[in-house]
Order: sequence, then C-alpha cells, then structure tokens
Amino acid sequence: MMRNIDNSMGMIFAKLKELGIDNKTLVIFCSDNGPHQEGGHVMEFFDSNGNWRGMKRDMYEGGIRTPFIARWPGTIKPNSVSGHIAAFWDVLPTFCEIAGVEIPEDTDGISFLPAILGNKQTKTHDYLYWEFFEQGGKQAILKGDWKAIRLNVRGKAEQQVTELYYLKTDPAETKNVAGENPDLLNQFNDLFISAREEFKVTPLFSEDEKKVETNF
Repeated sequence: MMRNIDNSMGMIFAKLKELGIDNKTLVIFCSDNGPHQEGGHVMEFFDSNGNWRGMKRDMYEGGIRTPFIARWPGTIKPNSVSGHIAAFWDVLPTFCEIAGVEIPEDTDGISFLPAILGNKQTKTHDYLYWEFFEQGGKQAILKGDWKAIRLNVRGKAEQQVTELYYLKTDPAETKNVAGENPDLLNQFNDLFISAREEFKVTPLFSEDEKKVETNF
C-alpha cells in the first residue's frame, strides 16, 4: 500500500510538471482517521499510531489525529511545520479563501491558509467536537490542552463514562483526571449537549437519552 501511494503521488507530480502547473497547484495529503486493524493490517507491527492511544473509531488521539502534508512550490516554505490544529470542516473555507470566493456562512470551519503559508493563524477554534454513533455511542471535545471523552452514551447511566485528559503533560491519554476536576468536567458536559445537533439518519441519542450523566 505504501508503495502504491508513493507511485501514485509520483504520477500526480509528474503530470503537474508536464502540464506546467506544478508551481500553481496546492497538493494536500491527509488521512481521514487514525490507523485501523482491518484487512490484514496489524497496527502493532507497523507501530501505526506511535505514541498515541487508540485507532480508527476511537475518540482518543490515535483515532482522530491524522497526518497532514501540504505541498505548494514557491508558496509553502519547504520542510516547514505548523502547530496549528485544524479539522476536516476547515478544508472548505480554506479552499474558498485560496480560490478567492466567499466562504459560506453555514459552516463551523475556519480557513487554515495562514498556517500553511507560515503566517500567524489569528482565528482558531474555541474547541473541536467529534461523535461516533456506533459501539455504544462516543463523543469527544478538545478545548485547549484539555480533552474530554464520553463513552457508552447510549447505555444506562451506570454504563456511561466520561474521561478527561490533560494533553500537554499526557499526550498519550494514559491518566484520566476526571475525578480531580469536577468543575471542568461539568463545563465539558454542557458542551457535549450544546456543541451538536441530532442527525436523524444516524442519531446518537434517543429522546430519553439526551441527558448527560457524569460518571468517571
């Protein structure tokens, strides 16, 4: 698979040069989620998630933190690195800004064009929210250096679990500090409700399950 990706990217770059548009073209390489454990792939053998806990369908960093490489000769400084945190919903406003068209109002996305150009990213997210409707229902919120995760949100109150991690000192999410920070946890629980709208096709909650319980 790695050889196929490498060959395919090589074909794309060769075609861009052949067409004479290499320096005018932004190429982005990204993954849609963390590593998986399917189709014969052995995550532990390849050390696919490195120091991050979890994999695809997990709310831990190993499941949602992904590679992101941008190439734009003459525009993006080679070998530069940005610490800006972006999410998939930021792609649309970024492409709109690059194309010089108006960014739709009905989006939570923020253009990360300044970050990839090496400039100061002045506009950032207050927090980022994820949810997954399978495996009992999961939610996660990243706010600053804090990360809160809710598991089994469809289960009974005693089955629901809320975890809290301080990523600045615990990026691998090994120490759940929810019990030590009840006030902060309550703030996250409020966000778990207000940050979302129910999607009827694949609902996360039924009508009688929308109350957030605090267990850890």
